[in-house]
Amino acid sequence: MAVKNRKRMALTGNEAYAYAMKQINPDVVAAYPITPATEIVQIFAKYVADGLVNTEFVPVESEHSAMSACVGASATGARVMTGTASQGLALMHEILYIASSLRLPIVMAVVNRALSGPINIHCDHSDTMGSRDAGWIQVYTENANEAYHSVIMGIRIAETVNLPLMVTLDGFIISHEMEVVEVLEDQEVQEFIGERKPLYNILDVDNPITVGPLDLQDYYFEHKRQQVEAMKYAKEVIKSVVEEYNKKFGTDFPAFIEPYRMEDAEYAVLAMSSAAGTMKEAVDLMREKGEKVGLVRLRVFRPFPFEELREVFKNIKAIGVMDRADSLNTMGGPVFNETRSALYDLETRPKMMGFVFGLGGRDFPMEDAIHIIERVKALKEGKKVDMVEYIGVRE
Repeated sequence: MAVKNRKRMALTGNEAYAYAMKQINPDVVAAYPITPATEIVQIFAKYVADGLVNTEFVPVESEHSAMSACVGASATGARVMTGTASQGLALMHEILYIASSLRLPIVMAVVNRALSGPINIHCDHSDTMGSRDAGWIQVYTENANEAYHSVIMGIRIAETVNLPLMVTLDGFIISHEMEVVEVLEDQEVQEFIGERKPLYNILDVDNPITVGPLDLQDYYFEHKRQQVEAMKYAKEVIKSVVEEYNKKFGTDFPAFIEPYRMEDAEYAVLAMSSAAGTMKEAVDLMREKGEKVGLVRLRVFRPFPFEELREVFKNIKAIGVMDRADSLNTMGGPVFNETRSALYDLETRPKMMGFVFGLGGRDFPMEDAIHIIERVKALKEGKKVDMVEYIGVRE
């Protein structure tokens, strides 16, 4: 997914996200520090102090206050960004719903980190999966380069559909590891994102409106229905924005899913974020042994791309779905459950099993990736397997 003839920088995921924020130059950033996302707003705060951006930086007393300040600023027509992780996202939970219901295109970095308790500062997806139904668009990135470009595309997507959007980075795995990031010029970023054209502005005294009123049986349902339609519209917008970005800048980012060696695959694995890179290597190793296995990387979780998954899996005999979170419903993780639902109406329904892995930052070595592929192969061959397996845990 290289950017042709572009400046190459060695950046961590956090540095890449902060650099994209600098080029976007938002009107307001309100934030409270939390590991492993602290660096993003810390670096950006230095950009503010050095006069490299025109942003109003608002240091607040908690993440709840941070999202509240973002909501207020965005409702005035400002372009607004922030960042958080784990317990910070959980503390924002109440306000996440308000941001989406008020149709405010706030763009937020979420550096994925396990939720307490016990206290853990390392990566899993329990934080963003816990907020999956809050009405935010969710983009999961594989590496620092994709995170950088996803932020820029995210501004256009959020402001076109008028919904908030979060771009996620795996904590420490992406956020703190240095990679090559191919960056755009400042002017190119500004031209691509354009000026924000707000849906409304609460400071417009000539056209006064009521925002966030008491909304009982008479209209609440209708307003929720509008959010559903907005999320449906988001699918069209994501596809068109990614296509435009790829054409303009010579990239080849997928809109929703990235199929890998799926052309003749008989069985496959569905993965997200940094673990997808490990799984690609595992697929290559198994292909060398003659195994017809493929991989699909899920890039966008909200809106859930069920049509795209149905198409890519329609001829697959068995699928293993990887979750870096457990829904604690005794039926595996959220990606597994939603993918099973999405594929239920296929004429030839594939066999499916779920894999929960990497909780609390547990390493995901190549032997575990190979094990997953071997278990999905066993499923394809009709052997008895558990519906959900927990990978890399001492039991």
